[in-house]
Amino acid sequence: MNPPIYLDYNGTTPHAPQVITAMQPFLERDFGNPSSSHWYGIRPRQAVESARRQVAAALNCLAEEIVFTSGGTESNNHAIMGMLDLTHGPTGGHIITSSVEHPAVLEVCRLAERYGVETTYLPVDGYGRVDPDDVAQALRSDTRLITIMHANNEVGTLQPIAEIAAVARQHGIPMHTDAAQSLGKIPCQVSFLGVGLLSLAGHKLYAPKGIGALYVQAGLKPAKFCQGAGQERGGRAGTENVLGIVGLGKACEIAQQDLQANMDHMRLLRDRLHERLDQDIPHLRLNGHPEQRLPNTLSLSFKGLQANRILEEIGLTVAISAGAACHSDTVEISHVLSAMGVPEQWAMGTLRFSVGRMTTAAEIDRAAEVVVTALAKLRKA
Repeated sequence: MNPPIYLDYNGTTPHAPQVITAMQPFLERDFGNPSSSHWYGIRPRQAVESARRQVAAALNCLAEEIVFTSGGTESNNHAIMGMLDLTHGPTGGHIITSSVEHPAVLEVCRLAERYGVETTYLPVDGYGRVDPDDVAQALRSDTRLITIMHANNEVGTLQPIAEIAAVARQHGIPMHTDAAQSLGKIPCQVSFLGVGLLSLAGHKLYAPKGIGALYVQAGLKPAKFCQGAGQERGGRAGTENVLGIVGLGKACEIAQQDLQANMDHMRLLRDRLHERLDQDIPHLRLNGHPEQRLPNTLSLSFKGLQANRILEEIGLTVAISAGAACHSDTVEISHVLSAMGVPEQWAMGTLRFSVGRMTTAAEIDRAAEVVVTALAKLRKA
């Protein structure tokens, strides 16, 4: 049996072959602790700093502005909790976020509320975009942080981060963006985005799971998220995940090679899939912005159907994600689709297709055929 066609690159990515090659020595001979002063610590320490430079080059920032973490979730937690300094007990003030953020941001904001921080959850339009004017109007004298994601993981919509960051800078407020879905798909230079903090996740970037990074602009000093020894220049305690850090560094280096060609490749295949499905499937709805969207992401809703039934019919042929959690007679629609105002009869039948650098045209054509057949069978039933 052939493995399923993989169209869930927003969920996680396979390891790039170059990443595996780069990590191999650190599974074998270069196993030392980078904090060790003896011979076995030299090579791992050099590798960590080399990877730091690779990540910094991808973001166009200074190497010393990169803190390695365990992934995008920790990076988001570190950025928000650190800037609010929640580790020292009850605080106050105000933060601004959007209603379509990843749970790794929304849950931290809810935690902050238990410490006396007030949160403004900005609405989005029908495409899932935040209006920078809404950000400006939400500002208060005690606003301490703005955190808006760069690209949405479900529908792919891009937020006007540079415009929002300009508002933040005008008022002297730190700005954080969750860019876990961005790097390697679209330009992600902090010099253009204008943010003070930015989160990365390795496993969205053809690197291993369990590794990420947080960009912290020079001059910003979020409180320590993890207490312990002085690793990461005192920014994040704990023995470094050398294997993952090396993989992330290599993945960031690769991401900048042929970025435009990769963007064009993913966009071509995404649109090819959309066109083939649109030709043969009635009652099809595109979610997300038609232009300001990740080049690899396609969120489609099928009116009157349930996502879990579609996935059951597709079986093990194509690996894709549902945009709504369906349980027997109830449907739990994602908070992103709800915030966008997608009607329930559409939202309950939402699927997310996400292509990658390794996706082929033949896989797209086969996937389209499988989905069309499955939907025709469900409609007939």
